[in-house]
Amino acid sequence: MSQSQRRFSGFVAVTLLAALLATLSSCSSTVRAQAGTPASDWSAAKERYVAGNYVKAIEKLDHLLEAPNEYSQRALPFSLVLTSGVAAGYIELADYYAAGARANRTKALTFLRKASDYRAMANHMVLDFAENTKKMDLMRGDSVQLAFGPPKGGAVEPALFKQIAQGMELSSGDEEEALSAAVDRGVLLAVCNVAGAPNNLAKASEILQRGEFLVRRTQFMKAVAEQLERESQLYARNKLDDSAKMAMLRQLAQDVLRDAPGSRTAMVTQVNGN
Repeated sequence: MSQSQRRFSGFVAVTLLAALLATLSSCSSTVRAQAGTPASDWSAAKERYVAGNYVKAIEKLDHLLEAPNEYSQRALPFSLVLTSGVAAGYIELADYYAAGARANRTKALTFLRKASDYRAMANHMVLDFAENTKKMDLMRGDSVQLAFGPPKGGAVEPALFKQIAQGMELSSGDEEEALSAAVDRGVLLAVCNVAGAPNNLAKASEILQRGEFLVRRTQFMKAVAEQLERESQLYARNKLDDSAKMAMLRQLAQDVLRDAPGSRTAMVTQVNGN
């Protein structure tokens, strides 16, 4: 091969390599763009929910609520259930640690610190929940779509809760298990409430396992108002002691109820969807 031929072959190879790199870069950019789409966030939220990673699911749902999109109407009730449920789990666990402080005076400071930590975590979730209740206009019509299946966990209080309330110190592994159980339980009870089956996991599971469902808007909003009222107790004097936030949540509960007159009976209807 002559020198000119070698130069030409080298030029062709370099050109092909540059074209290949440009194509790969273009594909990479496309993948990144797709990863930030509403469809991607919705899919990720549902995957994390199934895995029981509710906090990560909430993060994805929050992205979908930043601006109206094709998933907003389904993302809002999903987010309201998860934020209120996770908050309820933190609140319940904090209350058990507070009881443990009273039962174990020598370790009271340790237990109170745990209670304080979980109440701070609950505060973040409760405020997120409260803020999203102001976006009810995203849900159009007389029905609300529940676009998720039954959550993991059980309604029975774990034995670890009783140990905490009795002032028993847990290992780090058991502490993590108690936290996971509290969050699972909080979400499960929140799902049961919006499905029109309070404290009835069997009925709620039967409803949700059939596919996506429509629940009467009045029932859903009453469940939201009840959760706002319950979680306002986080700001009681013996907890976070914030009367302004307590009043704000109670007012939101009244506002939600005012927009949801009617029967307390839920009407659930199966719909097609993914």
